[in-house]
Amino acid sequence: MSVDSVFVHKMWNDHELSKMIEKDIPFPMCSDPGGTIGTMYGIYDEEGGVETRGRFIIDPDGIVQGYEVLTPPVGRNVEESIRQVKAFQLVRASKGTEATPSGWKPGKKVLKPSPGLVGNVWKEWKVTEAFDE
Repeated sequence: MSVDSVFVHKMWNDHELSKMIEKDIPFPMCSDPGGTIGTMYGIYDEEGGVETRGRFIIDPDGIVQGYEVLTPPVGRNVEESIRQVKAFQLVRASKGTEATPSGWKPGKKVLKPSPGLVGNVWKEWKVTEAFDE
């Protein structure tokens, strides 16, 4: 979503994105003229008429579970966004009985939150495992 019109989105897809990924944009884009949605999420700059780059992970109940806001010169990491969505999905599916440590990837070890885990995460999770590729 951006303050750009749907026509600008189409031009971006046709003349920029499609050349980088060799296909059309793989998700719907929405236009937020006037920054109504951006204002709700605190990323709309009314004076400049632009929105700061923001990524919001919103669960099926409409609750923001994670977000990242970056200034325009810094790009985002789509793989990290996908990893986080998968982690939130796993935690939701487990009804909170599992947690994903820093760097967790699908198929890697999860943690079982409990009072006994406090101060003992290091016993359950080795730093090298967290950052395995």
